[in-house]
Amino acid sequence: MLYFNFEEVALEAGIPDDKLEELCQVIRQAFPKMIMMYELHVLRACMAIKNGYIKIDDVIDKIYVR
Repeated sequence: MLYFNFEEVALEAGIPDDKLEELCQVIRQAFPKMIMMYELHVLRACMAIKNGYIKIDDVIDKIYVR
């Protein structure tokens, strides 16, 4: 079930599929059981990339849970 259509925004932002998958994995670590929060944060990251506020690699680096 999708709460937020982040895939369409990612497509509009020009985010490659492999980078979107990496972004999703990183955000999933922060919200392993909260699907809606996970999708919301992926959507917000995609929107920030689309609007030119940040680049995909910078997003992944900043939120990567070590």
